[in-house]
Amino acid sequence: MRRIALITGGTRGIGLGIAAMLAQRGFDLAINGVRGPAAVADVVEQLKQHGGDVIYCPADVSLRQERERMLEQVNTHYGALHVLVNNAGVAPKERKDVLEMQEESYDRVMNMNLKGPFFLAQAAANWMLRQQTSVQGFQGCIINVSSISATVASLNRGEYCISKAGLSMVTQLLALRLGAYQVPVYEVRPGIIATDMTAGVKEKYDRLIGEGLLAQPRWGLPEDVGKAVAMLAAGELAYSTGQVVMIDGGLTIFRL
Repeated sequence: MRRIALITGGTRGIGLGIAAMLAQRGFDLAINGVRGPAAVADVVEQLKQHGGDVIYCPADVSLRQERERMLEQVNTHYGALHVLVNNAGVAPKERKDVLEMQEESYDRVMNMNLKGPFFLAQAAANWMLRQQTSVQGFQGCIINVSSISATVASLNRGEYCISKAGLSMVTQLLALRLGAYQVPVYEVRPGIIATDMTAGVKEKYDRLIGEGLLAQPRWGLPEDVGKAVAMLAAGELAYSTGQVVMIDGGLTIFRL
């Protein structure tokens, strides 16, 4: 049986880089996003070129009914789920000082970046445990894509940092809970990655990278993250549940 991976936010940016690498590894895919099916038809066809099956599951992961509908779509089409990649996330619409952050912005970011991924992982974990009792040799895992912002503070987008720090704890909690069942849970923590989300700060980070911000002086690419996720999904780090994989070009190395 080909293994099935669900990637939230899988139609663009880091999520698409992850989807492409998993497709190359032989996974069948369910990719999620909030755009209409027509807007992502080319992406679906592009991913199918790797030889596997691909379906699109439109849903807002911050909403319970839409998460449930998405998982039911995966179950109806594939009848299985082996890998959940919690990648969908949003940045604040406006960057404001932490003393001026609006509650509405906090709620929006936390609902999408933390509440949704936690409850989606909870539902997927329970599904994986049911599959373990009914499918011989079943292997599942959960991979949460967070950010260096889980530990690197940015005063003008505090709600984003808080959400990613929370997602890091979700990884640890689920890793502890699922360890006895051999369902590893990982966190992949990207740094400065070239996507549409970072397009508005390109000039800033071009300058910082040029000034030596990174040990490896280049922007990260979606495929850099995708390769790490594919390694984890394939079971190549099976004895490392709860661990963080940094994809940041050495940004977080302490230096004098």
